[in-house]
Amino acid sequence: MNFIELFLLAVSALKNNIVRTILTMLGIIIGIASVIIIISLGQGATQSIVGEISKFGANILTVSPGKIQRRPGLSGGSGTTVDTLVEADLKALNELPNVSQVSGLVSTNKQIIFDGATNQTSISGTDETYAVMHELSFSQGSYFTDSQVATRSKVIVLGDEIVVELFGEDTQVVGESVRVDGKTFRIVGVVENGSSAYVPISTAQKILLSQNYFNGIEVLITDSQLVESMTTTIEDMMLLQHKIDDINDADFSIRSSQEMVDSISSVTGTLSALLSGIAAISLVVGGIGIMNIMLVTVTERTREIGLLKAIGAKRRDILLQFLIEAIVVTLAGGVIGSSLGIAITFLATKLLSIPFVVSLTSILLALGVSAVVGIIFGWYPAKKAAELQPIDALRYE
Repeated sequence: MNFIELFLLAVSALKNNIVRTILTMLGIIIGIASVIIIISLGQGATQSIVGEISKFGANILTVSPGKIQRRPGLSGGSGTTVDTLVEADLKALNELPNVSQVSGLVSTNKQIIFDGATNQTSISGTDETYAVMHELSFSQGSYFTDSQVATRSKVIVLGDEIVVELFGEDTQVVGESVRVDGKTFRIVGVVENGSSAYVPISTAQKILLSQNYFNGIEVLITDSQLVESMTTTIEDMMLLQHKIDDINDADFSIRSSQEMVDSISSVTGTLSALLSGIAAISLVVGGIGIMNIMLVTVTERTREIGLLKAIGAKRRDILLQFLIEAIVVTLAGGVIGSSLGIAITFLATKLLSIPFVVSLTSILLALGVSAVVGIIFGWYPAKKAAELQPIDALRYE
């Protein structure tokens, strides 16, 4: 018997027991769909987080108060206070070679109120260089100016997501006033694709937070190729500035956006691999289910096997027929599972507002795994069927 005849026989046998065939596929369908969903959502979440971090710029270094373990994926709080970065540090950083711009930063979480509507959001106190460093784009108005920072003006720049929540869609808000901490702030600009708010750093320090230190200092390097060497330069300067001899006693930490991206990618990659491994267990369960069903099928079709052998079917033909049945079941389950996984992933990404990412590699891997599962768990029942003696098979009741 040639391969086409064997394939048609296998498909015909599966169609004759369509309900059993569908139930047999279920384990594979669920396993494949689960793996694709987990891998795709993991990749989408990573891409979303990396995209947000990348907005900081590849050539921006962030100096933070306190000490952080500088190994990918590991971080720890410091035993120091958070008031270790001051104006003198910002001025010293500005004087370093290969430094284009330096921006101090303070941050807090406050409620913004307009006409009874409220929005709890992150508010950053920055200076005019921050918008340039991060290449912020505006749908309305502009960022605050040098003079507004110098005079501690109560002005605010809102992200467009905040504007929609407070004012509604397509509303011109420049010139309107909102309340923050019981104080009135005039809106001067709206940042496109923004979810945070910004006020002059002097205003944030003196009016909102009553502090004279920074929560961070961002340093724009002239060339991203110099990030590594400038990290060392800034580290040495900060140690000298803070009169610290041993780096292990440092009361600051320096991180680049690339380092953050590597850390996030490492963590999400490990988590996705772990969850995929757990989901893959269902593939093994599905494979065992296929083997059990195929063994039952062999028993039920013993007389059929005897008749095939009696009319000249060889051991190889019987082996291939039952093996093809197992592979067809798993591959069909793989196709259905892949389609289901892609559809659920698409819906989930819309609900979670993360990028829809489905790699061709994961789909091909899913189908490949399906075929392997069919071969592995279909081999024993097929072998058992092929080894039946014609006379014994024909006598079977």
